[in-house]
Amino acid sequence: MNRRDFEIEICANSVESCLEAQKGGADRVELCMGIPEGGTTPSYGEIKMSRQVLNETRLHVIIRNRGGDFLYTQQELQRMAMDIDICRELGVDGVVFGCLTAEGDIDVEANQYLMSHAKGMSTTFHRAFDRCKDPEKAFEQLIELGFDRVLTSGQQPTAELGIPLLRRLEELSKGRIKIMAGCGVNEKNIAYIYQEASVRAFHFSAREPYSSLMTYSNPSVYMGAEGADEDTIMLTTERRVKNTIAALMEKE
Repeated sequence: MNRRDFEIEICANSVESCLEAQKGGADRVELCMGIPEGGTTPSYGEIKMSRQVLNETRLHVIIRNRGGDFLYTQQELQRMAMDIDICRELGVDGVVFGCLTAEGDIDVEANQYLMSHAKGMSTTFHRAFDRCKDPEKAFEQLIELGFDRVLTSGQQPTAELGIPLLRRLEELSKGRIKIMAGCGVNEKNIAYIYQEASVRAFHFSAREPYSSLMTYSNPSVYMGAEGADEDTIMLTTERRVKNTIAALMEKE
C-alpha cells in the first residue's frame, strides 16, 4: 500500500482553497460555492481561474444550480447541461451532479441527459445518493448509467456513522464504480473509516476559520440568515490537507 492506492478529493470553496489543496497533495478538488446549502455551481470566473492555477491537481466542478432537494424541472436541467458545457470549454476534468425522482429513486432519464453532455469527462454522483430510499438499487442504477464514482456518507449524517453501508457498497462494487466517503472526514477518523469500510477514496474540506479584515460592520444588518457568522471566512489549508493524508498513511 502506498499513497497512489488512495484518492484524495478536497471540497474547495474558492481559488484560494484550490491552491491550498494542491500544495497539500490532493489528487483532485471539487469546486463548489454555497457550502451552507450543500454546495452549488461556482461562477464562470471561479472555474476559469481555478483551471489556470491547478497544474498538478485535477479539477471537478459541482453542477447544482440551487440548494434544497434533487428533483429538477426541465428548465433547471437545461441550465445544468449548459454549465457542464461551459466546464468542458474551460478544460475542467470532471463534473459532479445527481438527480432524483419525487419518490426518492434515481431519476434515470434526467441523469442520462446530463451524462450525455459530460461525455469524455469524469463523472461523480454526489450525496443525492444519501437521500435515496433504496441504496442498493440506486447503486446498481448508477453503475448502469456509467458514473465513475459515488460520493456518500453511507446515508448517515457523517461517513464515520455510515461505515456499515460504505462497507456494503464497497463489497457490491467489484471494481465497477468507486466509493468515495465524504462528510465529516478528518485527521481523527480517516484511518478508522478506511480500516472499517475498506474504501480508498475520500472527500473532505480541510478548512480553517479566518477572521474578516473588516474594521467596521453594521451589527444590525445580515446578508443572509440573521445571527449567521459573517465575519469568518472558512478556507482549506495546506496544513490540514497534509495532516489528514498523513493520518491515513501512518495507519498503513
